[in-house]
Amino acid sequence: MLTPFHLAVQVHDLTEARGFYGHLLGCEEGRSSDTWVDFNLFGHQFVTHLNPALEAGGASGHRNPVDGHGVPVPHFGVVLEMDDWQRLVERLRAAGMSFDLEPCVRFQGKPGEQATMFFRDPSGNAIEFKAFRDIPGQLFAT
Repeated sequence: MLTPFHLAVQVHDLTEARGFYGHLLGCEEGRSSDTWVDFNLFGHQFVTHLNPALEAGGASGHRNPVDGHGVPVPHFGVVLEMDDWQRLVERLRAAGMSFDLEPCVRFQGKPGEQATMFFRDPSGNAIEFKAFRDIPGQLFAT
């Protein structure tokens, strides 16, 4: 059994974080206070911590080349089933999401072939969602 991870990131506005993670991504809200909010990020414990000094879209980060694309670093994300990934792509496109890396398939025909996309939350945190046709078999394929 795969156990859930715990990840905490800083955000500049908890109301925006609730709208983005709760409404747009569909993450159920858990416990919260005036300075943090827990979300269920596809079965994982994801926490947004308020940092009022962080500017909107403040995190920029570095990019590394991966299969011909500039991948934002640092980033975090979740591996989804292919159908769930496609539904998320459709929801984000309908909402007018601006992607750092448009939804695409990378490593085509090679071990680890995957559907992927990168975008940012309102505080600039880079997020990747990816999917494999065979998650257990391709996730760590070399």
